[in-house]
Amino acid sequence: MHTRRPRYRRVAVSAAAVAGALALSACGAGATTAPSQNALDRIKKNGELVIATDATYAPNEFQQKGRIVGFDIDLGTEIARRLGVTVKFKNVKFDDILPALRSKTYDLGLSSITDNEQRERSLDFVTYFSAGTSLMVKAGNPEKLSPGDLSLCGKKIAVQKGTTQADELTPKSSADSGAGSRVEKCRRGGRPAPVKLPMHDQGAADLALSEGRADAVLADSPVAGYVVKQSGGKLALAGKAYDTAPYGIAVPKDEDDLLDAIQKTVKNMISDGFYKMYADIWGVADGGIIDPQVNGAG
Repeated sequence: MHTRRPRYRRVAVSAAAVAGALALSACGAGATTAPSQNALDRIKKNGELVIATDATYAPNEFQQKGRIVGFDIDLGTEIARRLGVTVKFKNVKFDDILPALRSKTYDLGLSSITDNEQRERSLDFVTYFSAGTSLMVKAGNPEKLSPGDLSLCGKKIAVQKGTTQADELTPKSSADSGAGSRVEKCRRGGRPAPVKLPMHDQGAADLALSEGRADAVLADSPVAGYVVKQSGGKLALAGKAYDTAPYGIAVPKDEDDLLDAIQKTVKNMISDGFYKMYADIWGVADGGIIDPQVNGAG
């Protein structure tokens, strides 16, 4: 923070003293106040874009034959290509991605991250997809569960840690306005709150349902739809997706050049058809958007 210097009486000094003082001042300014290189310049200089992703969320990001693949991975790879650099994906637990971006450990986060107002307080986002939450159950829905009523009250619900679905099953503190949406809804109805089973990745949540340790799973709609298709008829979706919200490419705060470049690149990919091509390949075209926004949670 700059402070106003106190005024001193002018005194006569020698030319040598003035020169020496200016030299010291220049050295000090260069060491402490020179602007740091912005992220986009650094990325282009290094020739590499480092993206954090949690490769457990098919079809958006997952591992296949030792490689990280998926819709988000194709998007990130194409973004890097258009920026003139290579891409390096780092496989990071989902609930570790946002804290790492706040400390600028990675250049971007691209991992089916819901852009919401709370997250926008500490990170910036470029929206690129629209997804809701889906309820996944065993085939035939033996518990007769539905996302829109009180049928989940008291039931064991598996969710991935750090997701908006985990937040939905978490009671909020009394300092917050209102409590966790589903938790409070059950309590107002005189029913026990759902039992949250937080899992370290989506695969573990799906397995808990398959093995009967969970009554249901709450997950993002494209992911739940993909899991059901891959289950061979053992799992099903109950009801319709709800709480539709945008996914965002997460960018550290105060990196406006990088943020603008990402938004422009995604817009160009939508315009020239690459975006739709990738969405069709991975079967997620229903969530495609046409106008990426910066911090579009509102």
